[in-house]
Amino acid sequence: MHPDQSVSTSPCDQLDVSESDDAILMVDDSVPVDAADGVTAASQSGDAQYQSIPAFPHLLRHPLRALWWIIRTTFGIASLILLLAVVAAIPLLNILALGYLLEVMGRTARTGKFREAFPLVNLAPRLGSIAIGFWICLGPLRLLSIAAADAHLIDPGSRADVVLHGLTNIGAVLITIHICLALARGGSLSCFFRPIKNARWLWKNWKSHEYLPQAAGHVKAFVAGLRLKHHFLLGLKGLIGAFLWLVIPTLIFASAEKPRGGDVVVTLIGGLGLVLVICWLPFLMARFAAENRFRAMFELRAIRELFTRTPVLWAFAIVITCVLALPMYLFKIALPPRDAMWLETLVFLITIWPVKVFTGWAYHKATTRDERRGRFRRWTAKLVLMPIVAFYVFVLFFTQFIGEHGKGVLFEHHAFLLPIPF
Repeated sequence: MHPDQSVSTSPCDQLDVSESDDAILMVDDSVPVDAADGVTAASQSGDAQYQSIPAFPHLLRHPLRALWWIIRTTFGIASLILLLAVVAAIPLLNILALGYLLEVMGRTARTGKFREAFPLVNLAPRLGSIAIGFWICLGPLRLLSIAAADAHLIDPGSRADVVLHGLTNIGAVLITIHICLALARGGSLSCFFRPIKNARWLWKNWKSHEYLPQAAGHVKAFVAGLRLKHHFLLGLKGLIGAFLWLVIPTLIFASAEKPRGGDVVVTLIGGLGLVLVICWLPFLMARFAAENRFRAMFELRAIRELFTRTPVLWAFAIVITCVLALPMYLFKIALPPRDAMWLETLVFLITIWPVKVFTGWAYHKATTRDERRGRFRRWTAKLVLMPIVAFYVFVLFFTQFIGEHGKGVLFEHHAFLLPIPF
């Protein structure tokens, strides 16, 4: 699909074209469902929902459309970042978050367009609307359960206790049915506010034997748009490749027990190895993400050649990688509880996302230029870059004394691996 292709209307509108929905409630879009066979347009094209941010409408010619673009894009990006923050806080699933960040880098590296840095942004509003819809629908049930618990605590077995618990059970069943119908109709925010319309839709499609194909079509479109297998494999291969580059110098760097004598020499050797690896690893990862070839992670000669074409951009990309990676180590002094880990990964995503985008863009610039830059630029970039990376590694050495994981902090390398360890 072309990045500028317009986004289709909501499934709720597609299934009930005779009845209009309030535009303010339609915060997401999806791909239409073929009711005859339950096959979605997304599954047919393989990439229908995996598009970049649509082009910004002309502000003077279409002011309302431009305003809607701003609202929807902002909501989509916020929903996407929050979703990835939650996923990144879950062991094993955080590989999906790494895979998505590599996809961001790869798409930017292939196209050189910053609007390609938000794949799934057209699917993210659906995720956000589902989360908001769940929270709103479960609100009355939460109030009923609190009242029932209070009644049981004050006067167990009383009429108020029995009635409130009965209402809670009935409400749980009705709300569950309502949520399931809202999801079956497409999961847009307006679907969560129209229980009668949901029931009418169920009755109409059940009689015409179209309910199961349409519901299955929506599920297939939603799952296919997430591209879970692609992101997981991309993240897993990127994790293994980066780990292979980092493990040996990190082991040497962390092997010293006391900072004196021969241990200092060993630490310096490991630190020098880390400096050299960090200077090249981000662009090795960009090459891997752009081509989705595991061997590309180890094509150092090609990366060195590309460096000569845009040395200043590459040096700046490495610098911002180190600068924006350091604040995350402050959050590792005392790790939050597991159920609040998403707050830490949220900070990680906000700081690391622009790094991935800029690194991919710098890689693209290098691949589109044929001529090497002069020696002065190349050596100036190296002379500026090496001390900054060395200072980063110097600071990294002391994180083992303040981090909750001790020496384990040295192996985490959240700028290249995962936001949190397994």
